[in-house]
Amino acid sequence: MLPVENQVEALQKMTESFFICLFGGVSYYGLEMLWQGTSHWSMALCGAIGFFHLYRINRRYLRIPLPLRALMGACFITAMELTVGCILNLGLGWNIWDYSALPLHFLGQICLPYSILWFLLCFPVAALSRWIRRVVFLSDA
Repeated sequence: MLPVENQVEALQKMTESFFICLFGGVSYYGLEMLWQGTSHWSMALCGAIGFFHLYRINRRYLRIPLPLRALMGACFITAMELTVGCILNLGLGWNIWDYSALPLHFLGQICLPYSILWFLLCFPVAALSRWIRRVVFLSDA
């Protein structure tokens, strides 16, 4: 059995991870509703995974310049979008999104304009991640 200090630390990490995923899922689903007027439950899951990953990038790699962290985040989100799109849209035929009409798309699942948008959104997400760490979890790390 783990010492009490390790148990408390593990519980804190689990609580933080749960909160970050819940916040990311609800926020992304809400943003899609505002942007397009519709969304799909799978986008809440993608939002949870994406925000968790961006939060981790901005927690672990603080010494890396913000534009590089934003590029890392945009690459992750774009890769996740391609993977999920190939499974849900192309494989299962759910047709949640289709970027075929947008320039520089790949299989209609990812496109350069949205990758640039993900890059730009990573800047406020970095600030939000820092605020959450300091205010919600009372941590300077």
